[in-house]
Amino acid sequence: MLSLSAFDAAAIVVVLVALLGYLNHRYVRLAPSVALALTGALASVVVVALDEAIPSSDLSGLIRQFLSKVDFQTALLDGMLSFLLFAGALHVSLEHVKAGKGPILTLSTLGVVASTFLIGAGFHFIAQAVGITAPLVWCLVFGALISPTDPVAVLGVLKAAKVPKLLEATVGGESLFNDGVGVVVFSIVLAAASQAEPLTVGHAASLFALEAGGGALLGLVVGYVAFRAMRAIDNYNVEVMISLAVVMGGYALARPLHVSGPVAMAVAGLLIGNHGVALAMSDVTRDYLLKFWSLIDEILNAALFLLIGLEGVALTWTPALAAAALIAIPMILSARLASTAPFLVFWRRQLPLSTTLPILTWGGLRGGISIALALALPAGPMKDLILAATYVVVLFSVLVQGATMDRLVRRLRLT
Repeated sequence: MLSLSAFDAAAIVVVLVALLGYLNHRYVRLAPSVALALTGALASVVVVALDEAIPSSDLSGLIRQFLSKVDFQTALLDGMLSFLLFAGALHVSLEHVKAGKGPILTLSTLGVVASTFLIGAGFHFIAQAVGITAPLVWCLVFGALISPTDPVAVLGVLKAAKVPKLLEATVGGESLFNDGVGVVVFSIVLAAASQAEPLTVGHAASLFALEAGGGALLGLVVGYVAFRAMRAIDNYNVEVMISLAVVMGGYALARPLHVSGPVAMAVAGLLIGNHGVALAMSDVTRDYLLKFWSLIDEILNAALFLLIGLEGVALTWTPALAAAALIAIPMILSARLASTAPFLVFWRRQLPLSTTLPILTWGGLRGGISIALALALPAGPMKDLILAATYVVVLFSVLVQGATMDRLVRRLRLT
C-alpha cells in the first residue's frame, strides 16, 4: 500500500463519511450515528467473510496498514476532543444546569470515579473468566474511557416527551461534564498503566483537582474573553473565527499549563452557548455559529464511528475476545445503575428513583468520546481487548439502547 500522509488519511475518512452519509440520506434514512455504526459493523463482517472466502484478497491487512498510518493519539486526544466537547456544550442550557447543579456535579465527578472502579473491577473479573490476562490498572483504563455518556439521542426523546425539566437538565448536564471529568480520570489511569505516574489515592486526587479545577478556570477565562470580543462587534465571519480560536487556542494553552483541555472546552462552550448566544450575537451570527458547530460535531462523530468500524475489521477476533466484549454489556449497565443510585437518593423528592434511574441507566449511551479514547491507546494486546469491548458496547448502546429509549419513556408514562 502506498505511503499515506496525514492529509491523505483525513481525505479518505471524509470521503467515506460523505459517501455513506449520502447513501443513508438517499435510501435508508437512519439516524446518522446509527447508520455509521451499523455500516461499520456490516463492513467488518463483509471484510472478514471475504478474507475467509478469498484468502489472497487480504482486505484486513490493507485496512490494518491504512490504520497504522493514522496517529490516533495526536488526531483524537490533541484535536478532535476539543471540538467535540465545545460543540456539545454549546447546546446545554445554563439555567437547567443551575437548576440541577447538585445531581449534575455529584454524578459527573463522584459518579464517574465510582463507575470507573466498578467497571474496571468487573472487566478484570470477566477477562480472567474467559482466560485473558488483563492487569487491573488496564481494566481501570477501560472503565475510565467507557464511563462518559453521550445523550444526544436520549435528549431528543426526552424533549419530545416533555419530561420534567430537572430530569432533562440532569441527563444533559451530567453528560457534558462527565465527558471532561472522564478524560481527566482516563489520563491519570493511563499514565499509571503506562508506568509514567504512580496510581495512589493522594496523587490521583491532587492531579484530578489540579487538572479539572484548572481546566474549569481556563475555560471561564477564554470563554469570557471571547464573549467580550463577540459583544463588541457584529460580523458573523469574525465571530465564528473567534469561537474557533477559543477551541484551538484554549486547548493548546491547556497543555503547558498542565490543566484539562476537555474541561476547559466544556466550560467555554457552556459560557458562549448561553451568555454569548443570548447577549453577544445578532440573530444572523447566532444562526451561522450554531449551524457551523453542529456540522463540525456531526462530521467528527461520523468519522469516529467509521474509524471504529474499520478498527473492528483490523482486530484479530478470538472467542475469548468476543466473549469478554459481550459480557461487558450487562456488566456496564449494572455498574451504571450502581454508580448513580446511591447519589440520587439525596434528590429522590425532585427526581423520583422509579423514573430517574431507568432513564439514566438505559439512557447512558456511549459514543464518540469513548471511541476517541479507545482509538488513542498505545498499540498492544490490551488495546485490542479494550477496543473490542468498546466497539461492542458502543454498537449495543447506539443500536439497542438509543433505538428503544422512546419505548422506555412511554412505558414509564413520563409523557
